[in-house]
Amino acid sequence: MVPWFITQNGPVREARFKRNSSGTNDGEVHDLFVITGRSDAMGCNIVQPDFLPAGSPLSGQGGNPNIIFRVPTPLFGAGLIEAIPDSAILANMKANASLKAGLGISGHANAHLSGNANISANDGTITRFGWKAQNKSLIMFAGEAYNVEMGVTNQLFPQERDETPGCLFNATPEDTLNFTPSPAPASNPNTAVLSDIEAFANFMRMLAPPTPATGTPSTVNGRTLFIRTGCAHCHTPSFTTGRMIASGSSTVPSAALSNQTVNLFSDILVHHMGKGLADGITQGGAGPDEFRTAPLWGVGQRVFFLHDGRTSNLLAAIEAHRSPGSEADKVIERFNKLNARERQDIVNFLRSL
Repeated sequence: MVPWFITQNGPVREARFKRNSSGTNDGEVHDLFVITGRSDAMGCNIVQPDFLPAGSPLSGQGGNPNIIFRVPTPLFGAGLIEAIPDSAILANMKANASLKAGLGISGHANAHLSGNANISANDGTITRFGWKAQNKSLIMFAGEAYNVEMGVTNQLFPQERDETPGCLFNATPEDTLNFTPSPAPASNPNTAVLSDIEAFANFMRMLAPPTPATGTPSTVNGRTLFIRTGCAHCHTPSFTTGRMIASGSSTVPSAALSNQTVNLFSDILVHHMGKGLADGITQGGAGPDEFRTAPLWGVGQRVFFLHDGRTSNLLAAIEAHRSPGSEADKVIERFNKLNARERQDIVNFLRSL
């Protein structure tokens, strides 16, 4: 049965449960569909999760209060985000500290060390992918997506998510490096060796960032107001990638990824977004109302906004940043004090990205 929150004209969503059937904290992604009943899955009797009661299929709001949703994050320019040095992110976090403090803004940690940027507990470097900046690298991002969203085990996530007896049919991991002889394109005989997750990570790594529209008087003014209002304290307009970033070779830097300007409009930090956007899920050190500042490049080409795709109205998405406990409250107060033409200029600027 198709879950009520998956519709023909709505966003693609994954579903997480705040608490499981035993009443303890959950937070995991739950399968939308199961293989029970398929002719190639005889003997498997796992049951589709209960997503009822239903709410609004388009917004995903108003249904089962135990379910929260996530929509996919855009992939364009991901290699450039991966190539931003930690030092640049940390320097930006410390910049304009007094102005940020005056607005109640603080890049809150998804970290094992309180007060830092979202830092990996393993190597101390900054994690940066996912709605809560929970993943370190594109290869990790790819491996998790293959396992969680598509159900394909791989060398980073080698176990099946559901090991119910009678429901295991494939050797695991299902996606691996392939050193066995197999036909490969004559132009690139090495591609057959790569696992799917490595090929997918490379694909994401080399996707070009979106090209903004040519400026108009309205969008140019909108950019100025966007910065003056304080939006840019979190939605940092740009970074520069590292001097020598390798892609495909550890000895030859990639010209496409090295010393490149990254116009992403994000500080890659996590922030408290308040009660209105809280999803009740903790990932790493990012708590129930904390999210990575969403990059805004390409936002004008998106249909659904916010982490759960609850709205197609860009102005509504801006207003949703204001709720009890949100670091954006004072910035949104400033935004609402602008006149109608100035607010429209900011929206036009965002649509131009």
